[in-house]
Amino acid sequence: MSKTRTRTWDAVVVGAGPNGLAAAICLARSGWSVLVCEAAETVGGGSRSADLTLPGFVHDVCSSVYPLAVSSPFFATMPLAKFGLEWVQPPAACAHPLEDGTAVVLERTVESTAAGLGHEGAAARAPSRESHSDGAAYRRVMAPLVAHWSELRNDLLGPLRFPPLHPLVLARFGLRGSHSAEGFADHTFAGHRGRALFAGVAAHSMLPLDRPGSAAFGLVLMASAHAAGWPLARGGSQHIADALAGYLLSLGGEVETGRRIDDIDQLPAARATLFDVTPRQLVSIAGSRLPGRYVAALGRYRYGPAAFKLDWALDGPIPWTAPECARAATVHVGGDLAEIAASQAAVWRGRVSDRPFVIVVQPSLFDPGRTPPGKHTAWAYCHVPNSWHGDATKAIEAQLERFAPGFCDLVLARHVSTPKDLEAYDANYVGGDINGGVADLRQLFARPVARWNPYRTPNDGIYLCSSSTPPGGGVHGMCGYHAALAAIASRRTTPVPSR
Repeated sequence: MSKTRTRTWDAVVVGAGPNGLAAAICLARSGWSVLVCEAAETVGGGSRSADLTLPGFVHDVCSSVYPLAVSSPFFATMPLAKFGLEWVQPPAACAHPLEDGTAVVLERTVESTAAGLGHEGAAARAPSRESHSDGAAYRRVMAPLVAHWSELRNDLLGPLRFPPLHPLVLARFGLRGSHSAEGFADHTFAGHRGRALFAGVAAHSMLPLDRPGSAAFGLVLMASAHAAGWPLARGGSQHIADALAGYLLSLGGEVETGRRIDDIDQLPAARATLFDVTPRQLVSIAGSRLPGRYVAALGRYRYGPAAFKLDWALDGPIPWTAPECARAATVHVGGDLAEIAASQAAVWRGRVSDRPFVIVVQPSLFDPGRTPPGKHTAWAYCHVPNSWHGDATKAIEAQLERFAPGFCDLVLARHVSTPKDLEAYDANYVGGDINGGVADLRQLFARPVARWNPYRTPNDGIYLCSSSTPPGGGVHGMCGYHAALAAIASRRTTPVPSR
């Protein structure tokens, strides 16, 4: 990206992840002059691609699958296809192999998913409920969420509002989402297929599955699968960031890569400075400009479990025992509800289960241009304690072998990312936490601190636009969008500070 002259800007954005770029775009579309400063040599944050293993194998360094991007109201307003972004939708959103050699599948439609659950477990229900199958239960829960997804996403992908934009829709969701994932699955499904499917999706929260509110993550991700899909970016995740940056440049914004900001005084003068960083980095960079009480509150912000990630170059597709797994880019490996819940709970007790819950992504099945002909890429990660120093490689690959015998024979090369490696790659991944902080009920909307406008700091010229603000982790750009709106709303009263 181009180097800029010394000048005064309407806004400077620190960090060129999806949220930082989204904030910059929103400001530029409002007529602001905008500079984005990125420490790395490429834009992207958690949306980057690289040759991590062998030449010709394109790997997504962090994220790969984007249900919240295609659901994002902000992304929907941007002409990113003109800047090289193309979505690839696998036939199914997600597959979950089971011990009996079959797999339960999160299909693109509610009806198809319900059909896969069938009438399993009906006989095990209490007499008053015997007439209801797990398939019927799934329809009853998910169909209303999908029908009202466009309204629901607007309330969920932003700060807590009083009143909410769609109070009845949100109240209906909240009645179920406030439960624990474990309790919700046990209450809703009698059979192990429905329980396992829901547990695997809810485990993306990185929360213990007995934690209140963990059900909300399963409901949101399942509804998004039916309403919008769980797509890949053709050619790799880097294309998302490159398209965002390309659009920003077309609006007159500027981006400087390779420009690390360690102190706010290194930045040029601007009416507003927006930080796509977590509270720890905000204090380090701009703490001198913030009140001590606010800095102390930021210091109490809680970071969550880490990821331990493996990327593989493979000699062929993963040989799943259940053929249904080849229909989805995302595969949840972790057995039944009890096993997944035990894995999640272990992490919060400071250890890793011998059979960890593993999220697997196999992008080259649906995007063959990422590899040489006949070869494949895949990645997987499990959850581990924050700043964990162990090695989960054998445990992850053992889980793959359990449901895909012969997998290890296909490995041509592997790349290991420990929590320490992830934080070195991106300082926002504190201790390997890829979600920007714990997203439980206490810290989901009151992030980073409890304020009416969580994006504004007590300094009217400083804003936070990272996943440490609502709605939290994921590639959706909504944290940056809402932070930019906060800056725009206060522009009339904000003088240009001197540096």
